[in-house]
Amino acid sequence: MAFYNDAPGRKPQKKNHSAGSWADEGSQYTGARRFGPRKDDERGDRPYGKREDRPYGERKSYGRDDRRDNGRFEKRDFRRDDRRDFKPAEPKPAPSYRDAEYRPAQPAPTALEVMETMQQENLLAGRNPIREALKAGRDIEKLLVARGELIGSAREIVAMAKDAKIIVQEVARERLDAMAPNHQGLIAVASAYSYKTVDDMLALAKERGEAPLLVILDGVTDPHNLGAIIRSAECAGAHGVIIPERRAVGLTPSAVKASAGAVEYLPVAKEVNLTRTIERLKKEGVWGYGAAMKGEDFRKVDFSGPAALVIGSEGEGISRLVMESCDRLVSLPIKGQLDSLNASVAAGVLLYAMMGARG
Repeated sequence: MAFYNDAPGRKPQKKNHSAGSWADEGSQYTGARRFGPRKDDERGDRPYGKREDRPYGERKSYGRDDRRDNGRFEKRDFRRDDRRDFKPAEPKPAPSYRDAEYRPAQPAPTALEVMETMQQENLLAGRNPIREALKAGRDIEKLLVARGELIGSAREIVAMAKDAKIIVQEVARERLDAMAPNHQGLIAVASAYSYKTVDDMLALAKERGEAPLLVILDGVTDPHNLGAIIRSAECAGAHGVIIPERRAVGLTPSAVKASAGAVEYLPVAKEVNLTRTIERLKKEGVWGYGAAMKGEDFRKVDFSGPAALVIGSEGEGISRLVMESCDRLVSLPIKGQLDSLNASVAAGVLLYAMMGARG
């Protein structure tokens, strides 16, 4: 719509001196669309042509200062016609298992560890129960301590266990978690029965009016073998079984079960040094007979008198120092393809040979 100077009630429009005539409103527009790009626009994102050709000089910005370029802020333009240049970010690839942190697999628990886990009634978990058991003098096979837990009261409990000559073993926390909850970094494996002493065994033989007959086990680690040997020893009239404190199985629930109740009648003792124990028994007149492959045929040996039968571990047999402490070495003849017998079977055969020689 155009207005003229003579229009009634209207003020005259500003005169365009360059054109020499009155300018109509909107005459400066050349039919370009108000919104959207012009066909001759190289950038294609401004209705007024190139940014440097805009008639108002410096560019306008409708953005915010949220992007840096070489330490200087640059304003971003969020106008609607700029959205056509937007490209969505490429999706990130899925994480690969190869990028994960490597954690070595935990070793599989041994048969003894599994048995200890299953026999929860012989586990003492937590610091206070273990401390009170040590104060009361309860028989404990070993104390398991989580790595890195030797602080505060745990250090005091470990010191008490060492003073009582109890085995202290550091293990991974995962093993303690599998054995008992709320362990506080400490688990004690208690004995199913109380241990006796060598003096108790000698006193039992004297009370019966018999020559002492003892069994010494050097490094037997299988609880079933220990239980079977205790059972055979009780049936053969022995007065006690001696086991070492370290590198051997103790009176665990599995060993007690395998003994078929023999631990109720036959004392079992723990000794720190078997060599010294054998030397002490020699002073009491007790002869030591060690079961070894290079020994003499047991059928030719006289087992009469006070005797102690020494049985070695399932794989390695009797250790060198203990073997040297024995008075005689005896063996069981083998006619088959195998070169040895089970430890409990060998002990049973030799114990009955000793019982026969004693009359």
